[in-house]
Amino acid sequence: MLLTLAFAALFCALSFDASGGLQLATLTRAEVFLIALAGILGTLALLASPATRKPWGLASAALLTLLVFITGASMIWAIDPAVAWLETNRTFALLAAFLIGAALVRLAPDQWRSLLGGLLIASFAISLYALLTKVFPAALAEGETYGRLREPFGYWNAVGLTAALGLPAAVWLGARREGHAATAVLAYPAVGVLVVALMLAYSRGSLLAAALGLAFWLILVPLRLRSATVLIAGIGFGALLGVWAFGQSGLSADRVELPLRSNAGTELGVGLLAMAVILLIIGLVATWLRERRRWPTRTTRTWGALLLICLALAPIALAAILATSEKGFGGSVSSGWRTLTDANATQPHNDPARLTAIGNARARYWRDAITIFKSKPVLGVGAGGYTAARLIVRKDDLDVLHAHGFIVQTAADLGAVGLAVTLALLAAWLAAAWRATGPWRGPLRRQWSDERAGMIALAAVVVVFGVSSIVDWTWLIPGSVVPALFAAGWLAARGPLGERTAPAVGMRGRLRSGLRKPWRVGGALLLIVTALVGAWSVTRPLQSLNQTDAALAALTAGKNAQAQALAREAEQTDPFSNLPLYTLASAQTVAGDLPAAEATYESAVQRRPGVVAGWIALAQFRLNEQDDPVGAMRDIKAALYLNPLALQARATYLLAYRAVKRAEEKKRKKKKKN
Repeated sequence: MLLTLAFAALFCALSFDASGGLQLATLTRAEVFLIALAGILGTLALLASPATRKPWGLASAALLTLLVFITGASMIWAIDPAVAWLETNRTFALLAAFLIGAALVRLAPDQWRSLLGGLLIASFAISLYALLTKVFPAALAEGETYGRLREPFGYWNAVGLTAALGLPAAVWLGARREGHAATAVLAYPAVGVLVVALMLAYSRGSLLAAALGLAFWLILVPLRLRSATVLIAGIGFGALLGVWAFGQSGLSADRVELPLRSNAGTELGVGLLAMAVILLIIGLVATWLRERRRWPTRTTRTWGALLLICLALAPIALAAILATSEKGFGGSVSSGWRTLTDANATQPHNDPARLTAIGNARARYWRDAITIFKSKPVLGVGAGGYTAARLIVRKDDLDVLHAHGFIVQTAADLGAVGLAVTLALLAAWLAAAWRATGPWRGPLRRQWSDERAGMIALAAVVVVFGVSSIVDWTWLIPGSVVPALFAAGWLAARGPLGERTAPAVGMRGRLRSGLRKPWRVGGALLLIVTALVGAWSVTRPLQSLNQTDAALAALTAGKNAQAQALAREAEQTDPFSNLPLYTLASAQTVAGDLPAAEATYESAVQRRPGVVAGWIALAQFRLNEQDDPVGAMRDIKAALYLNPLALQARATYLLAYRAVKRAEEKKRKKKKKN
C-alpha cells in the first residue's frame, strides 16, 4: 500500500508541479528528481539484482540511450543549440524514467500491482481535480476562459490522456480474479469519473487512444465478461453525464461569466456524486453476484467470443452506415481523408461538436514537418529545431512550438538517423513486451496468471500513450509521459513470466555479493557519475536564466558594472543561449560603449544565425543607437527571411525603410540647394 501511494504521489506531484512542461524552473526540478531517482535505483538494481536473472531490456535501454546521444549531438548542427540542449536534458530525463521502471522490476518484481494501482489513483485524482475546477470555479479556476478541461496541465489533451491512461488500470482492478472484492467495486465509479473527464476535455486523440487501449486489453485477456461489466456501467453513466454537460453553456462554452459557471458547476457536482453512488451500488451487486456464482468456463468463453464478435462488427457497422450515406462508402472515406489531411480544411470550433469533426490544424503542422525533413533528410535541423525551421516554410500565421506528433517531430528534428533509432527502439521494446506478456506459443499459452493480466494492463497503458503521442505533443508533459515510461521500463526488464524472480537471499545479502564483483561496482560507479553529470547539465540552463534575470535587475537598479559581470557569468554558464548576450549588449549600450555593444550583438547573430531574435536586436540597435538605417535594413532582411510573418521584424523594417527614405530625401535637398 505504501508503494502504491508513493507511485500515486509521484505521478500527481509531476502533474501539478511541472504542469505542461513548458516552464523551465518546474521542468528542471522534475528532471533532476527523475535523474537522481534513476541513479539511486539503478545503482541498487545493478548491485543487488539476482545473478540468475538475465539483463532483460538491455537492448531497449541501449537504443534509448543512443537516442539521447543523437539528440545531444544535434547541438552541433542545430538551428538553435540552446533549445537542442533543453531537448537533450528532457530526453535524458525520459531515459531516467524508463530506467526507474526497469530498476524497480529487478528490485521488487512482485510489486507490479503497486505500479498499476498508483497509476490508477493518480489518474483518478488528476481527472477529479480537473472536474472540480468546473464544480468550484470560483475557488479553483476563477479566471478560466475556456469550456474545455485543461487543469492542472494548462492543456486539454493532457487532461484527456491522463484519464485515458487510467482506464486500462481501472478495468484490470475491476476484472482481476485476485484481491478483495471490495477493491473491485471501486473500479466502477473510477471508470465513470475518467470517462466524464475524457469527454469534457474534448480530446479526440485521447478518445482514440483510450478506445485502442481498451480494445487491446479485451482482445488479449480472457476476462472479457468481467471487463465488459465494468466498462458498460462506467462508460454508460459517464457518457450520459458528459452528454448532459455538453448541453450546459456554463460547462461547455468559452468566455462564460463566473456566476453562470458556478451554477452549472453545482449541478455537475451533484451529477458526479449521484453517478458515483449509482456505480458503487452497481459494482457491489455485480461483484457480489460474480463471487457468489461462478459461471462455467464454457459459458464465459461463449460470451467472451460474442463480445469479440461485437468488437469486430463495430467497423463493419460503421462501413454500412457510410455506404448508405449520400456520398456512399468510397465517397465518404475519400471525403474524410481529404478533410483530415487538407491543411486548408475548415477547423472545428472549440466546443463539444469537435468530437465528431475530422478536420484539424495538425495537417498544417505535419505538412511543414515533412517539408523540413525533405530539406535536411539525414540529420534534420537539430533537436527542437522544428519551431524555428517552420517559420520559414509555413503558409499561415499560427505560432506553434511542436509538430503535434512524435514521428513527424523526430523526422524534422533528427532526420532519418533519428527515425531509424526510434523505430529500432520500438521494435526492441515490442519484442520485450511480447516476451513479458507471454507465453503466446506452446502448451502454456492458455494459462493466465494474475501477473500476466497485470503485464497486459501495463502494455495497454503504453499503447494508450503511444497512440496519443502520434497525434499530439504529450510526450513533453512529465505528468503524462512518466507513468507510461515507468510501465514501458517495467515490461522491458521483466523477462519471461516463467522465470523465477523471487531472490534466494535478502537485499543485504545480494548487496554484499554485488560489492564483491568488480564489474558490478564499476557499472554502479559509472551510473552514479552519469547521473551526477546529467543532473548538472539539466540545471545549467536554469542557472543561466536566473543569472540573466539578476543582470537585468542590476541594470534596472543602475548597477551597470554588476549587470555586465552577471551577464558574462550567465553566458559562461550556458554558452548556447543568446539571452545573456542581449542583456550584456543592453548594459554596454547604457554605459555608452556602443562599439562593444555592436560587437556583442554581432557575436550573437554569428553564433546563432538561425535565431530571429538576434537579427531583430541587432537591427534595432543600428537604427536606434547608431543611426544607421541602411545597416538596420540589411540585418532586418535576414530576420524577415527566417520569419516573414514576424510582426516585430516587419515593424522594424518599416521604421528602417522610412529612415532610409528620409535620409535620401535630406541628401537630395541638400544637393539641390548646393
